[in-house]
Amino acid sequence: MGCRSLLRKHHGGSGTNWRGFAPENFLQPKAAKDHIVGLHDDELKISITAPPIDGQANAHLLKFLSKLFKVPKSSIVLEKGELNRHKQVLIPNPKIIPPPIEPYLKP
Repeated sequence: MGCRSLLRKHHGGSGTNWRGFAPENFLQPKAAKDHIVGLHDDELKISITAPPIDGQANAHLLKFLSKLFKVPKSSIVLEKGELNRHKQVLIPNPKIIPPPIEPYLKP
């Protein structure tokens, strides 16, 4: 499966103003290392070392994504899934598409 549903352009309210990528993620907390695992159903599976306690996993996910996409952590928005493993984030104006994600963008 291509990643058009996984990483899709996120548009502003008017539908014409491009805002960034909005990947749907499946988060695996308390992993041995932070990394992109691959596809999990229609979502990008991401493993992180932080535990799912008091928002630590969410904060760590945003930090990890900010490093991957070369954007400030404060600019990434957790849109859905604050208390769930299934999350959607908005990554505005990414500076790069990280190499671990590139293969999923090919049709």
